[in-house]
Amino acid sequence: RKPYETYSGMNTRLRYFVRVTISRNYNNHVHEEKDFAVQNAQTALAQQIANEPPPQPVKLEVGIEDCLHIEFEYDRQKYHLKDVILGKIFFLLVRIKIKHMELAVIRREAAGSGPNTYNESENVTKFELMDGAPVKGECIPIRMFLAPLDLSPTYRSVNNTFSVKYYLNLVLVDEEDRRYFKQQEVIFWRKEIDTIDDM
Repeated sequence: RKPYETYSGMNTRLRYFVRVTISRNYNNHVHEEKDFAVQNAQTALAQQIANEPPPQPVKLEVGIEDCLHIEFEYDRQKYHLKDVILGKIFFLLVRIKIKHMELAVIRREAAGSGPNTYNESENVTKFELMDGAPVKGECIPIRMFLAPLDLSPTYRSVNNTFSVKYYLNLVLVDEEDRRYFKQQEVIFWRKEIDTIDDM
């Protein structure tokens, strides 16, 4: 049993391989390596989540005094890799002209330790939630399917070498191309092992 999953990121790679060496008396040795993938169903985390009380919605607010007041609501903070993120965006006050709104999943990878830690982020996916100006009282639903995305579980301090965290990033762009955003960390976990058909 391998404690960590195979991972290939922007600056970090965790790999498992089989190395074969053939020793010959008459010539150089022959070396060959073949990688293999490791996935671990996070059954302990699944059990912990099942025993927790029902998750409370995650609520966030963004506002500019007397101009904009928006409330985001996501159904929970922990999702398995084949889950669906459900949520709503409520416009409580709108006095600036919003051009469009988008939601992105951001992967943030930290490699190294102490002062030598290197952080890098990438957009896993981004999609437009709204095109055009909202009005006060409007509610925009969110439904994001995670299964088609290239995601790994959230990793916290793997062998004190690297971490991978995920964030939902909601961005509003006004007619003057000013950007207003709010990020919320989410935890992704593997419920079951992928089969060949799933990959």
